[in-house]
Amino acid sequence: MDTIMQYAWLIPLFPLFAFIVIVSFGKLLREGAAYIGILATGISFVMALMTFWARFQEGATDVKFPVDWLHIGDIVVRMGYEVNQLNAMMLVIVTLVSLLVQIYSRGYMHGDERFPVFYQYLSLFTFSMLGLVISPNLLQVYIFWELVGVCSFLLVGYYFSKPEAKAAAKKAFIVTRIGDVGLFIGIALLFWWTGSFEYTEIFNAVALGRLEPWMTSLAAILIFVGAMGKSGQFPLHTWLPDAMEGPTPVSALIHAATMVAAGVYLVAATYPLFIASPTALTVVAYVGGFTAIFAASIGLSQRDIKRVLAYSTVSQLGYMMLALGVAGAAGYVAGTFHLMTHAFFKALLFLAAGSVIHAVHTQDIFEMGGLWKKMPVTGWVFLIGCLAIAGIPPFSGFWSKEEILGAAYAAHRYDLLWIGLIAAFFTAFYMFRLFFLTFTGKSNSDEKSKVHESPATMTLPMIVLAVLAVVAGFINMPFAPTLHEWLLAGNVGEAINDIFGEAEGHSAVWVQIVAIAVSLLGIWLAYLIYVKKSVSDRIISSPLPWLYQLSYRKYYIDEFYHYVFVRPLKGLGYVLNLFDRYIVDGLVNLVAKIAQGLGRLHAYLQNGQMQTYGLVVLVGLVLILIGFTAQGGVPFGK
Repeated sequence: MDTIMQYAWLIPLFPLFAFIVIVSFGKLLREGAAYIGILATGISFVMALMTFWARFQEGATDVKFPVDWLHIGDIVVRMGYEVNQLNAMMLVIVTLVSLLVQIYSRGYMHGDERFPVFYQYLSLFTFSMLGLVISPNLLQVYIFWELVGVCSFLLVGYYFSKPEAKAAAKKAFIVTRIGDVGLFIGIALLFWWTGSFEYTEIFNAVALGRLEPWMTSLAAILIFVGAMGKSGQFPLHTWLPDAMEGPTPVSALIHAATMVAAGVYLVAATYPLFIASPTALTVVAYVGGFTAIFAASIGLSQRDIKRVLAYSTVSQLGYMMLALGVAGAAGYVAGTFHLMTHAFFKALLFLAAGSVIHAVHTQDIFEMGGLWKKMPVTGWVFLIGCLAIAGIPPFSGFWSKEEILGAAYAAHRYDLLWIGLIAAFFTAFYMFRLFFLTFTGKSNSDEKSKVHESPATMTLPMIVLAVLAVVAGFINMPFAPTLHEWLLAGNVGEAINDIFGEAEGHSAVWVQIVAIAVSLLGIWLAYLIYVKKSVSDRIISSPLPWLYQLSYRKYYIDEFYHYVFVRPLKGLGYVLNLFDRYIVDGLVNLVAKIAQGLGRLHAYLQNGQMQTYGLVVLVGLVLILIGFTAQGGVPFGK
């Protein structure tokens, strides 16, 4: 088992190797590039499974393999890798979802003229996320963190000929950079105060009281700012729905197990820093709670199938942050558990949405309908995904969501508990609104006769994810909390228990009953409106049109940013450009013009014509004589 973990560093290198091969021979491989990417990611998945099992069998001690990289005085900066409970689980999630997305993309992207380029980007993206997960220190995390951002820019802007895709790629890159600045400052401050980038040394410094409370709070909040950018927390969430301009497999990869998971993973990986600061935990909890209900309320009115899922992702990420923010063992396990289950059912939903879009050639759910008979496999897996995200037992989403609510209840954060329940109602309603409008009723599309089920390369990954969406929650049920006990057996669990003590990971029975009832109520209301039609779908928009418009226009956050930040910054840039062009460049050009003028004058005088030189001498002599004469003459010979 030890030998397997000693070779865990190879897991990210196989996708990197695939990237290099496809870059080098992509034009020759054409669509064969898919098999290179799939094979490499498949090997990484097998190794990740073996590493996970080895980590599961081992004791509580984390496995680290550092290598000295830089020596700065007495400070040693190391590179390497680490295997602990959290990243062993993340390695499996990332490689599995990436593998299924690559298999799915073989059918979805068939015929695309830039097919090898797409697999280049997927392979590099997978390498970047795996490198981030396995990193043993914050410096290495930051390197891969930025590489993940670059890859997301490339994937979101894959259809670069579309203005919307170009704008979405730039928006994703710029907005996440705002969070990255916070992360960079936080890492720099921790290095300044502790003299190390290593997780272990930073956590020891905090535990020994070498950092003042305000230092710990500031560093934790700055790290969380970085997580807010990548994980789409309010107010840095606006890039994530626009990222839907990329191909649907990209949406599944970014919104399920890779980029958006990076922020939640970072908070969980640095959790000993957060639990030492009640202020930082409070910030995480309430930002997460607000994001959960805020994004869910926007998802209620969206018409684009992928944007509904995008706001669902933002909401679920808010759930995870809420759980991590309520502190204690229950919150830590609940947040990371939901990270795992969400990866499966959200990837499933995006891939199923891609199957629908592939068949009907539209993303407007009001132009769909009646697809159940035409696409039975897609219909069933989409239903499973909806039941999982709505929190209906025994699907995986129920077990992780009830644990989040249980963590809030155990921590006596009753306001966050009610926020979670309301967000659960919204989630169940808009997801089944999406399901009923897409798969039931009559078709609203002229393409109905041409609609057919997707090929096996697309349906097989969806079926695998559907199975996981059903069974993944069983590893942490109240009567068999295997994941709960295992996650808390490592160093992070010891730090949590030292501060908060042992805690139960599941809620009171009445909380579970209320959570199920709330979700069923949301499904029932969606059924009455969109299937039975016994309740008008204008029940809110007619009496309160302004409220509907607020939700549909996403609370005008994008417009607010445009007029408050984008336009003023563009105006400032225009003024600075004028200053640079006419003042800075003007002075430089003036000096150049003077030098050129003097040079031309000199060149004109020295033209090589003897008659001109003789004329100049004669004129000079005449002028001298005139000068002497004007002064009364100068006698010669003196």
